[in-house]
Amino acid sequence: MNLPRCLLCLILLPLYAGAGEAAESPNSPQYLSFAEAQPLLRAAAANLPAELKGPGLLTAERWANCVHKEDTEIRARLDRGEEDTLVNLLRFGVTFTKEYRIDDQYLFKYGQSTLVNAFAENRANDLVRAMASGNANEGVAHMRAFLEKKGYSFATPKDRARVKSYLLENLARMRDEIRRYISQTQAGERFQLFEDRGISLDTNLWPDFLIDQHLANMVRKGLLGPGSVHRVAVVGPGLDFANKEMGNDFYPRQTIQPFAVLDSLVRLGLSNPVSVELYTLDISSEVNFHIARARKNAAAGRAYVVQLPWNTAARMTDEYRQSFTAYWENLGSSIGEPVPPIAVPAAAAAATETRAVKIRPAVVLRITPLDTNIVIERPALASQSGFDLIVGTNIFVYFGEFEQALARLNMALMLDPGGFALSNDRLPGSIADGLADSLETTQIFARNPDRTEFMFTYQRRR
Repeated sequence: MNLPRCLLCLILLPLYAGAGEAAESPNSPQYLSFAEAQPLLRAAAANLPAELKGPGLLTAERWANCVHKEDTEIRARLDRGEEDTLVNLLRFGVTFTKEYRIDDQYLFKYGQSTLVNAFAENRANDLVRAMASGNANEGVAHMRAFLEKKGYSFATPKDRARVKSYLLENLARMRDEIRRYISQTQAGERFQLFEDRGISLDTNLWPDFLIDQHLANMVRKGLLGPGSVHRVAVVGPGLDFANKEMGNDFYPRQTIQPFAVLDSLVRLGLSNPVSVELYTLDISSEVNFHIARARKNAAAGRAYVVQLPWNTAARMTDEYRQSFTAYWENLGSSIGEPVPPIAVPAAAAAATETRAVKIRPAVVLRITPLDTNIVIERPALASQSGFDLIVGTNIFVYFGEFEQALARLNMALMLDPGGFALSNDRLPGSIADGLADSLETTQIFARNPDRTEFMFTYQRRR
């Protein structure tokens, strides 16, 4: 599905603290108003989306109509993101099959190699069998529920054959998409690379390491001082069990980035773990519900355990590997304690290291989920007191340039004067949006030696 060229409306289902319960907080988001958007609309007048550029005056009513029109489309992109997660499970999962994994090299040969076709057929058969069984693990069961919502069934051989065809069709789609992404080598396209892709909840640890390096860099440059971060927002924290890189499916669905950010802030002396407030802003009701449930468990004294596997076979320089390993070995030490991890299945053990951390309940309670669209919505609480820091990694790459500029304007309105927005995507903007380009961190020892990784800082003008 193509990314809407109009203003994207990421309106969500209400956030519930538990099934059938009311939301914890009435912090309903408020939309970026027509008046607030004027600086950008004037600056981008020649390049507005068709829905805002048509005949007649651009009015507040047209603005509002465009916002609501896109709600259905953005929900469809979330659905496509789930399809991508399902394909990653098919390619890499190790709990339901003993078949070879389908890495990118094999994926590109799918449809042309009888050997790879056999891998895919066997994996699809095994995954359908696992989803049809009554004892699937949490991730596989979630994928079955996703397919059933789409009208698929596992009741008969004919039904299961239909599911298998769907899996293999999406495997071919991902093959073609990855080929197309690789061909997009222009630097300017890199930061809008996934604007026509489904919005996925998958995560991994590489962005968290980059955030940690960047925060340390901000401290060295004097941009952040001791105890200076009281209120922070994490945009799109993710809900992972089968990530884009290796798709490990041996652990329950979990969110990592909110805890990784808190751990870095506390370890660097930037935040007090007793008083810091962290809000997750996400377009997914599943993410929001997951975090709300974690809070509910924490209120009852139950800790949150995060599994921290990483792909040791990933290409990286020796310097990067050494730095990342040091970060990974200490991740969570400021907000929790190590516990025995879930054992890595034999099929993934050769290229996977893992550990686990039990996050203290008091820390979990510092995190509040809010259903908010970073492009055009901000939580009501941001009008009362803004954020010192907003962090969004691998989020804005899903949007086109106009939507990215709107997000930059919207974050300026959410930040306190002097506050910072951090992103690993370069966001277009102008002096009218209230943000100034600030520090840029380059990860010299990039994970992929062929590609440089960046973190960009945007500061709200005082």
